[in-house]
Amino acid sequence: LVPLTLCACGLIFTFNAGLYNLGVEGQMIIGGIAATLALRLLQDSAPGPVAMAVAVLAGIAGGVVWALLAGALNVFGRISEIFAGLGLNFVAQGLAVYLIFGPWKRPGVASMSGTAPFPETLWLPTIGKTEASPVALIAGLAVLVFTVIVMRNTYFGLRLRAVGLNPRSSTVQGIPATRYLLSAFALSGAMAGLAGGLQVLAIFHRLIPNISSNLGFLSLLIVMLGNFNALFVLP
Repeated sequence: LVPLTLCACGLIFTFNAGLYNLGVEGQMIIGGIAATLALRLLQDSAPGPVAMAVAVLAGIAGGVVWALLAGALNVFGRISEIFAGLGLNFVAQGLAVYLIFGPWKRPGVASMSGTAPFPETLWLPTIGKTEASPVALIAGLAVLVFTVIVMRNTYFGLRLRAVGLNPRSSTVQGIPATRYLLSAFALSGAMAGLAGGLQVLAIFHRLIPNISSNLGFLSLLIVMLGNFNALFVLP
């Protein structure tokens, strides 16, 4: 539920900007890789809560960087965001597999099950014996509320929709279309990266080859079924 909500909220921004961010899968994977890197660096030198907080921020940052790369290819390189995103998905997937079977492989063996699990002190708490983490649920709901407010009640949301309808006309009216397009990519990447980080911290407790579990692509369907409206994401 939470990764789907996060990715769908991010896609609300890009779809309303007239962009098909099919790179959401790669952004989620890079978020998981960045979170794993942070945990590996801090697991022996920082308290658990601090290490997990840094891992969450690293996941967000990783998603933003990967999304802005697709955005730059689209805005400055005139490459369709669809092809740029799909190509970067393959690169992200390849990087995850390389790390799992290379530098981050389990001691003495490389396994499709992923890297060595992190100690339980680096796991987000869950409700009972389920995989539902209250921290992840709160994060997902907070991002959903943020998305609804921004898209329905701010000048940013209004201008983003204007850019999505006609970028050239928006520029003539004084709206910096390039900035808004890149901002939409950055917001979408941040939320996908957060989803990837939470996959590591709350679900798998390690990096696995398919850390995104195709949830990014499924979130595309959710947003389309909801007619690009954030209010329809959760139901």
